[in-house]
Amino acid sequence: MAYIAKRTEGREGAPLFLTFHGTGGTEDQFHELAEQLLPDAHVASPRGNVSEMGALRFFRRSGEGVYDMDDLVARTDAMIDFIEEERGRSAVNRIIGLGYSNGANILAAVALKRPDLVDDVVLLHPLIPWAPDPQPGLAGRRVLITAGKRDPICPAPQTRALAAYLTAQGAQVDLVWHPGGHEIRQEEIQAVQRFLELVAA
Repeated sequence: MAYIAKRTEGREGAPLFLTFHGTGGTEDQFHELAEQLLPDAHVASPRGNVSEMGALRFFRRSGEGVYDMDDLVARTDAMIDFIEEERGRSAVNRIIGLGYSNGANILAAVALKRPDLVDDVVLLHPLIPWAPDPQPGLAGRRVLITAGKRDPICPAPQTRALAAYLTAQGAQVDLVWHPGGHEIRQEEIQAVQRFLELVAA
C-alpha cells in the first residue's frame, strides 16, 4: 500500500509535520498550511489510496460513519510503515500529525495503535465510532481536537466521547468548538497555531 506523497525538506533538527487530507482531498490540502504554521519543519503529506466514487480516502467505509474495520486495520498498519519511513528519511526526533475528517480518523487510528509514533496530534473533525481499548501509551501525548457543534458528519457526543477517552488515557487534550458544521473555520486554525507554539519554541 505505497503512498504518493508531497514533501518539503526542512531545517536539520526540525520536527516532521505530517498532514492527512479529508475525503475528496489530496496531498495538497494542508501541505502549504503546514509549511506556514511551522516554516522550518520537514513536511510530508500522503495521498489517500482508496477511491470512493472518485473521492480519495485513507480507508474504506460502507456508509457515513460505518467503517470497514478490517480495511482500517490494514491501512493503519500501512500508514505506520509510511510514518516510520518518513521519520527515517528526515532523521527527526519529533513528529506532529494534522488530519481533517477521514485524515483525522487515520491519524487517530495510528495514535491508538502506536502512541509512541506521533508526539503532537491535531484532529480536525474526527469520528471514531467505536469504543477503543485502553491505551496507556497515550499518557503525556498532546492532542488538539477541533469540531463543529452542529457537524452532521461528526456528531458532538462522539467528539466528546473521544476527548474523554483520550483524557482518561492520560493524554493532554484540548477540545475547541465552533458553532457550525463540518467546515474548517478560522478559529480552528488559530487553535492549531496556539497548539504548535510549544513545538516552535
